Amino acid sequence: MTKAERYRQVLDYFEKNVPAPESELKFADPYQLIVAVILSAQCTDKRVNMITPAFFRSYPDPFSLAGADSNSVFEHIKSCSYPNNKTKNLIGMAQVLIEKFNGIVPADMESLQMLPGVGRKTANVIASVAFNIPAMAVDTHVFRVSSRIGLTTAAKNPLQAEKQLVKHIPLQMLSKAHHWLILHGRYVCKARNPACEECGLKKFCRYYASKA
Repeated sequence: MTKAERYRQVLDYFEKNVPAPESELKFADPYQLIVAVILSAQCTDKRVNMITPAFFRSYPDPFSLAGADSNSVFEHIKSCSYPNNKTKNLIGMAQVLIEKFNGIVPADMESLQMLPGVGRKTANVIASVAFNIPAMAVDTHVFRVSSRIGLTTAAKNPLQAEKQLVKHIPLQMLSKAHHWLILHGRYVCKARNPACEECGLKKFCRYYASKA
């Protein structure tokens, strides 16, 4: 099977079986999304969704968060991973939003990555989910799943994987493909015990073929 054929089969499968994938993070606007994505690093979406309702009641916008007491922010998010670092990043993110962008979350990658706590992956998520800009965010799920299936080859880091995926996935499908690969990695192609026998992609999967 050629790489082009593998991509076509995989994308056709997802388009047919998961036609409208969405982020599992709950948010109402770009500000809420950027907070949720910062919190989601090394933390489950389920846990983040438990934290954010009270957080957004206390800090409904960047202006309230920028002037927040760090101890108070910490108390809101202490049940997630790395709360000390995330407290610093969240307050810093809000302050930079106000100082450089008048409190409005920017849509472009370069500006997004000026915000504390926002790396390339997070910026891709914000651009894609909040602003419908075609982008491929590569987290641990996307990195693992794309390699296992055979969509990427010898990618040593997320940026290399992103470049390979963007090259082969049609622009209009990039944002959906990001969610497809995340959800597939979260619920089917798990890190330790991938559910290969239940997987609808096994006919096209390089990892499954290697086990045969």
